[in-house]
Amino acid sequence: MADYIADGIAVTCAYCGGQIVDDVCEDCGKSAKKKPLVTANAGGLDVPDSVAIAETTTGRTRSSTAQFKVNYPTRATGKNTGKSTRRRVGASTHTSTRRAALGGGLISLPDLPSQDPLKLLMIMPEVPANKRHCPKCDIQVNRSKGFCPSCGTPYDFVPHLKAGDIVAGKYEIKGPVAFGGLGWIYLGFDRVLQRWVVLKGLLNASDEASAAAAVAERRYLAAVKHPKIVGIYDFVNEGAEGYIIMEYVGGQTVHSLRKQRGPLPVEEAIAYILGIIPAFSYLHGQGLVYCDFKPDNAMLEGGDIKLIDMGAVRKINDPDGDIYATVGFAAPEADNEPTAVSDLYTLGRALAVLIMDFKFTKEYEHSLPTPDQHDVLAANESLYRFLLRATHSDPDERFQSADEMGEQLFGVLREIVSLQSGPKPADSKVFTGDRLIKGEAQALITAPAPLFLPALRVNLEDRAANEVIRILSLMDAAQQVSELQSLVEKYGDRATEPRLRLVEVLIQSEDVLPQERQTIIEKALAEVEAADAFDWRVGWYRGIWLLMQGNGAQAISQFERCYFEMPGELGPRLAMGIAAEMDGNMELALSYYDRVGQVDPSFVSAHAGAARCHAKAARLNEALAMLQRVPTAHAMRVQAQLAIGELVLTYPDYIDGTTMKQSEAAVQSVLDNGGSAFQIAGRLCALAVHLNQKISWPKNATFLGFEFSENSLRLGAEKQFRLAAKQAESEIDRFYWVSQANSVRPVTLF
Repeated sequence: MADYIADGIAVTCAYCGGQIVDDVCEDCGKSAKKKPLVTANAGGLDVPDSVAIAETTTGRTRSSTAQFKVNYPTRATGKNTGKSTRRRVGASTHTSTRRAALGGGLISLPDLPSQDPLKLLMIMPEVPANKRHCPKCDIQVNRSKGFCPSCGTPYDFVPHLKAGDIVAGKYEIKGPVAFGGLGWIYLGFDRVLQRWVVLKGLLNASDEASAAAAVAERRYLAAVKHPKIVGIYDFVNEGAEGYIIMEYVGGQTVHSLRKQRGPLPVEEAIAYILGIIPAFSYLHGQGLVYCDFKPDNAMLEGGDIKLIDMGAVRKINDPDGDIYATVGFAAPEADNEPTAVSDLYTLGRALAVLIMDFKFTKEYEHSLPTPDQHDVLAANESLYRFLLRATHSDPDERFQSADEMGEQLFGVLREIVSLQSGPKPADSKVFTGDRLIKGEAQALITAPAPLFLPALRVNLEDRAANEVIRILSLMDAAQQVSELQSLVEKYGDRATEPRLRLVEVLIQSEDVLPQERQTIIEKALAEVEAADAFDWRVGWYRGIWLLMQGNGAQAISQFERCYFEMPGELGPRLAMGIAAEMDGNMELALSYYDRVGQVDPSFVSAHAGAARCHAKAARLNEALAMLQRVPTAHAMRVQAQLAIGELVLTYPDYIDGTTMKQSEAAVQSVLDNGGSAFQIAGRLCALAVHLNQKISWPKNATFLGFEFSENSLRLGAEKQFRLAAKQAESEIDRFYWVSQANSVRPVTLF
């Protein structure tokens, strides 16, 4: 196969380093860009300096800077600094059947038909020049077979099996289908069981004894059985080479899909990674690491996805096992000692490569573009934060298990799909829902309420979990504090929940130990942090404590850490919104409130916060629309409707005919509830009296059942105030509403 020549220099694809034939890259199919021949890194998707970045369409115009700022966490300090494994909060490994489906039950993807296996055969089985490297020193070599000019090691890139060969007495070779990191991959047919198989080389050895040893070392893979992992049938050796006999999966790789279509829609790309995560959870549970994941190794077939190519799998902490990795996907530490966390890094990198074009093997080999460089990141802050954590340079800062990673990625997908097709509420394993389930309309529009933020669920893996749950069921806060303090003494550093719950109760109970309260809270949080510097729950409680003191600016930095750790959870985003609002940054607060409310409409705190932000920016119509998001069946629906009236009364300078009609409809819908509904209805009628000349009202129209004229509106206000007086809870309140009725009624002679 002749190399493409330009001015006497062999050139390769500027995207992937693949070989150019007839002005087209054989690897990725893109048109040629003339560039001197270099060693291939990852293949397929890298973008050169001269190529404009093609970004995923998001329906928005990207500004010069992103709308949000992310602080990239660095190694924390504490007792565990320097340890290779971070301490993690226990997480459930349960995954619902619905979530296990491709797309997590949130999106539907079309089935890809199975391919005719014979169409996969290579017409001219030859390793591209850019992929020929010495097996010992890794320098590029120019011939298909020979000796390395640098170290003298023999190499051989010629396929040793040809069509018609029989391996192990029953596997008929049809021909090569690909060349991988360990050698040639062949399509075969099992003549005994009458099924297609794939043979993958284990070793390019110089003698039969070495091949047999290589096969023996890999037999542990036969125990790998999982529906998301390609089946391993057998291990055989043929002469000086050993082979893994694997299940034939006749679909399409995610890499080929990406190559055909360019950057994939975000929700589709996430669905593929979510679909493959259970395979990694299984492998890690078996003490194995995959090592070399990339989109090439995920196969789509029949509405599902499978992990293929098990050739690079090795045992965790194996001092002698070979390590295989791909530049642009491999974690920084993977070339020394790959771990489960290194595998999760490759999943994050693969997701980034699927959704955007960037120079992931060069400039961004161990980093990511920023949101101001890619619309897909600017439009999806939670996804960007997920990728930052998944691909963090410090293994201790990454997701520590595949289950944890899957839970958070599912939350990210839920947000993205909700913004496209409507709310997708779901229970969290980490947080409760919004706790704003009772309150008055006036409070909704006045200021945020930090104590109504979602609560952290008790970690059931904590030694003291059962005792903590019993104590929290007690009604008296002082008694809870006393018993939690005893529990702290009992367990010391062996349990974390007693200290965290002690902090929680004290934050909520300002009358309990008022002189010692702050000292106890700060001491307990410091002790938890000293024991585990990566326990983000410290930041959660510290952030709430700062909010209770009115310090939104410092609270933001605390919740930032929580959001980094839990990018798929709504709780940290709601907390970020409250902190930003208290800090006076209404537009930032609105961005968090709005997204939380769109994902789960039961978060009344988010709707109320968004309404306050819009109202303070003189967008009263938008503010009223936020309160209308509260579900009809929600316990706060009545108060949300009354809050619409309160907003109109609070911001009279922004009122027009539309806002008055909206407030009328909202209050009218809950007028039968009486009480404060009568009060607000009367105040709105009184306001309408003053706006009678300002607002253009349709002829013969009414307002809350009264003709839109000064005399009629005054009578209406008087009626509502007298009804409010009848239901007043105190004599003082009754006299107040009677006086309001008397002051607003029409002037008469008698």
